[in-house]
Amino acid sequence: MHPAYSVILFTTASGAGYGLLFWLAILSVFDNLSADLTLGIAGLGLAFALISGGLLSSTAHLGRPERAWRAFSQWRTSWLSREGVAAIATFLPFAQFAYGWVMLGQNQGVFGFVGLLTAAMCMITVWCTGMIYQSLPTIRSWHQPMVTPIYVALSLASGGVLALTLLRLLGHESEDFGWVVVTLLATALLLKRVYWSFIDAAPRDRTSGSATGLGRFGRVRPLEPPHTQANFVMREMGYTVARKHAAKLRAIVQLAGFVLPILALILTLTVGGLLILPLTVVGLLAATFGVILERWLFFAEAQHVVTLYYGAEAA
Repeated sequence: MHPAYSVILFTTASGAGYGLLFWLAILSVFDNLSADLTLGIAGLGLAFALISGGLLSSTAHLGRPERAWRAFSQWRTSWLSREGVAAIATFLPFAQFAYGWVMLGQNQGVFGFVGLLTAAMCMITVWCTGMIYQSLPTIRSWHQPMVTPIYVALSLASGGVLALTLLRLLGHESEDFGWVVVTLLATALLLKRVYWSFIDAAPRDRTSGSATGLGRFGRVRPLEPPHTQANFVMREMGYTVARKHAAKLRAIVQLAGFVLPILALILTLTVGGLLILPLTVVGLLAATFGVILERWLFFAEAQHVVTLYYGAEAA
């Protein structure tokens, strides 16, 4: 599949934004995080910017962006529509939570309850995003039960690194939460490695014969291509990345997106000192780069069954 930059920006930015908002709400309720005005403006403002920017960027991939509102009408059958509804619904408790924190200096009590509702809506929205891809049987590598949990894990991990960075920049206690973030990064790495092993080992049993129903008569192959020149289908669904390049990119994703941030954060938690902030920022930058590359690879490695009609041996 063609790794459209608008969709990559959407999934990475909004995922990190929802993860950041989730952790700010959870920490305020269960870790007695004070309703510090600077943290509220910086943290909630950054979360809002990432979520809104990501959602808006997703419309750039549409042929007619002005018709994006119509997607909300199909929530009974479409995960894309459910995601849109959940995303808009999240802003309702989010606004109340932000009002209590920033305007009233309160994130406990009734505003804590609203914060928990906000956190739940964040994860529901991210879950719907993952299900958009997991629900597509036409793409073998996406139609897997681990796709959506990985989306949630990456959101929690990337948002956690963001939250940890903000807490440390503003002088809040963060040691226990630091270990939570390390655990989240390690869990996301494990899930991603298992996912890659699973899709690599899964049989590529979708062929021209199975797609046309003519496989029982022998090997099926096209006599000539359906089109004489490149078209929209091939540009969007015929994108391929060489296996040797994919292997290198996977290694970079693991090193930059997970291993380096984990090591950097462990050093901040064990050594400490003047290196805490620099190492935290290094971990944030590495994790951001790694997640963006992971999203690019997620799309680039995916193969749509329509490529069988354009000469692909299997999908």
